Amino acid sequence: MSEDATNFDRRSMLKTLTAGAVCTLAAPGMAHSAPQISAAEFPAFPKGLSPESLAGDESFWAKVALFYDTAQGIVNLEHGYWGKMSRPVQEAYVDNTRMVNTDLSYYARKHYKDDERVSTLKVAKALGAREDEVVLTRNATESIHNLIRQYNRLEPDDAILYTDIDYPSFKDTMRWLAASGNLEAVEVKLPAQANQQQILDKYIEAFDKHPNLKLMLLTHVSNQHGLILPVAKISAIAKLRGIDVICDCAQSWGLLDFNITELNVDWAGFNLHKWIGSPVGVGALYMKKGSLKKVSPYPGESDPKNTSVSARVHTATVNFASILTLPAAIDFHNMLGGANKEARLRYLHALWASEARKMPHIEVLGGSDGESCSGMGAFRLVGRTTLEDAKNLQQRLENEFGVFTVVRVGLSSGCCIRVTPQVFTSANDISQLLIALKNLG
Repeated sequence: MSEDATNFDRRSMLKTLTAGAVCTLAAPGMAHSAPQISAAEFPAFPKGLSPESLAGDESFWAKVALFYDTAQGIVNLEHGYWGKMSRPVQEAYVDNTRMVNTDLSYYARKHYKDDERVSTLKVAKALGAREDEVVLTRNATESIHNLIRQYNRLEPDDAILYTDIDYPSFKDTMRWLAASGNLEAVEVKLPAQANQQQILDKYIEAFDKHPNLKLMLLTHVSNQHGLILPVAKISAIAKLRGIDVICDCAQSWGLLDFNITELNVDWAGFNLHKWIGSPVGVGALYMKKGSLKKVSPYPGESDPKNTSVSARVHTATVNFASILTLPAAIDFHNMLGGANKEARLRYLHALWASEARKMPHIEVLGGSDGESCSGMGAFRLVGRTTLEDAKNLQQRLENEFGVFTVVRVGLSSGCCIRVTPQVFTSANDISQLLIALKNLG
């Protein structure tokens, strides 16, 4: 039997094993493993309930939680690192891993590019972008680093801007860019608690003080405390002043329900292994059509007509199975609904943050109004802002109360503890955190 015949038989069998496979291209390619779940098996959405009303329906979310494997012995409120795959997505990933491990280079060299395009199309559609505006990467860090390093419109004495709430690695890269190009580095320091207008005012103040600004890094949702920035408004003002914007959406897609066009940015980096629920090691780079000329191709790549977003990265060998599983992850995310996820996560944040704000020994950080708060949040003991203070607090929460969190650094106001629930987190889990907070004084 020829290799092609063998491949045909295997592909036919895989399609049988992975019912509901996604393949929208005419070109031959491997079938994607779709979630092994039908709409009938998914918990029914109560009729007439808005996402905000559904957010507090513990019986519904308990049924959703059944689609995730549950860790025992700890209340894990540190889901901002990466997201747990739902069981159907995990099963699709295992199937794809088995297939790639069996067929190896025969599959990778003959069929992977077609399947990668299917996954790219899926991501682009979910983001509200064009296919030629998106390339898959390993993570948002790779995407953002490439944008910063390869931006080509800076001259000596120009200024670049970032804020204290940005991801520490990105701040370091912006500082490196300034030092290597004889540029002025401007750091905006946002209040520990801020609303949309206060945030906007801080950016406008910086724009006014530094008319030589050419490039800024703008975070959609801060990794430290979940603060949401008014990205579209800030970007609109920046564009009027000739300032280009790189947007960090590492934490926002899936935590918030939005379309990339709503942000009014030319470039953005995303993680799909956080709130979208893909396997670890998948991100995306968005470059609005017509914006490529300002970002050079990756060193060694060529794109003389500035039409190829894929020329801006060079990831080499990737985890093929992770890429193949993207459609399954997006399908499960869509089945639950982005608006429903956002509302549930905001609800869980409010459960603990609203009570914590009443405790005289607790300082809650991040948004001070509803528009500025996401499902992520942070706190610290009043007056305890050092790294040692935060580490001790994290250990107390874990060892004395069985609640796992993480220390975050980089805020100008000091270190803090980040609290990050997921859609499978229950109100009872949040109650355990509240018991801990009350007893920390």
